[in-house]
Order: sequence, then C-alpha cells, then structure tokens
Amino acid sequence: MSTKLHIKKGDNVMVITGESKGQQGKVLKIEFAKQKAIVEGVNLVSKHTKPNADNPKGGILKQEAPIHISNLKILAASDIPTRIGRKIDIKTNKSVRYSKKSGEVIK
Repeated sequence: MSTKLHIKKGDNVMVITGESKGQQGKVLKIEFAKQKAIVEGVNLVSKHTKPNADNPKGGILKQEAPIHISNLKILAASDIPTRIGRKIDIKTNKSVRYSKKSGEVIK
C-alpha cells in the first residue's frame, strides 16, 4: 500500500499543535514508515554524547527529533499555513500539489 504524503523533503512547514506550536522550518528528512518528519530547528531535544573524534569533550547536544506529519502544515508562498490538494496538471498530465487556500501550485 503506497499512500502519498502531503509533505516532501525541502518543504517549508509550520507546526500546528504540540510543544513546538507556531514554529516554522524546512523539512530535512521524512521517515515514511513512521509517518514522521524532521524539521530544521523544531522539536529540539538534548542528547548526551560521549567523547569522540567529532566532539572530544562530549557533553549535551541539541538536535531535532521527529515530529508526526499530522502536526505539520505546508506554508504557501505567502507564508500562510494551508492544506494540500492534488490535481492533474493539464500540460504535463502529472499529479501536482496545490494550496487549498490560494489555489496556487506548490513545487
């Protein structure tokens, strides 16, 4: 079963619920099986690390944790959170995503 997600890597999104509500960022990675996304600068958690070659002292690092895609909305070109629809583009005969609020095609 292959369902398409409304969010892709590289999209600008806004968190609509949860601890990080209202924050915006760019999608860095999608975990398709878990229906989660990692968003730049959102849902930061503290990770304790041992000393290693990259970080000789070790310590506590802040890094992004996955957030469920149902808690994210795409930001249209005008930075307005919007729902996503799909329609067939007449010129290319391919499925494209469009903003339900403004009707513009999202790349």
